[in-house]
Amino acid sequence: MSTDFPLVVIRGAGDLASGIALRLHRAGFPVIHTEIEQPLAVRRTVSFAQAVFDGCCRVEEVTGRRCEFADAAAVIAAGEVAVIVDPAGETLRQLQPPVVVDAIMAKRNTGTRREDAPLVVALGPGFTAGADCHAVIETERGHNLGRVIWQGSAAPDTGEPGELPGVGRRGSRVLRAPVAGHVFGRYLIGDTIAEDAEIAAVRDAQGNEHAIVAPFAGVLRGLIHPSVTVFAGMKIGDLDPRADVAACFTVSDKSLAIGGGVLEAILTWRARGQTQ
Repeated sequence: MSTDFPLVVIRGAGDLASGIALRLHRAGFPVIHTEIEQPLAVRRTVSFAQAVFDGCCRVEEVTGRRCEFADAAAVIAAGEVAVIVDPAGETLRQLQPPVVVDAIMAKRNTGTRREDAPLVVALGPGFTAGADCHAVIETERGHNLGRVIWQGSAAPDTGEPGELPGVGRRGSRVLRAPVAGHVFGRYLIGDTIAEDAEIAAVRDAQGNEHAIVAPFAGVLRGLIHPSVTVFAGMKIGDLDPRADVAACFTVSDKSLAIGGGVLEAILTWRARGQTQ
């Protein structure tokens, strides 16, 4: 791996994490994602987490490939993004990478420490720059989206997704599981869906199906993988009222803004001479 571009290990491989990986990869940085065995990604067409299920996937023009730790260097050398199933964090302990990004988006710190790497960057609420990481990237839409915070925290979690044009508060774009079980889609990501249509159903442990109905007409932007066990109230899908099917297959403006913030944090750190 080139010493000009330090290795970046990103915890999580959902859509925001993948937007970061895409920007870093394009800029020349070698990237490894670590994920859990059943990733919770909803926007699977733009998430490198899909490689966990399929072995490999593409986010825009970049290929992500599931691999074992020993094969990660070869995957990166082939011009791809490595995806390792590693919930225990062995990758960090064995590689000791210069840069770690916590992009799990759990809205809380699930174990990341400032001592994990010479530069530790974390996304959104749940972290404090100068305490459990070196820099925090603002993830709340608005004036500060993508801003690098070197001291302090990001805006607190509101618990509400951002409003989309034409919908407001009459219906949430976020689809949630009515009960625990597994999600079975009636449509594919990218399909246009009419208001009140049954988008998907959650099959519970007794085999009963519980419908998830579209609160408004839109395009299905994301749906969780059917192998993932979900719980009641969990985010399992994303319905977009804007009739832009292409947006289902490209990284969002929010992901790119956050990715730009991470890139800025790394370059600022290097410019200050704080490399290992």
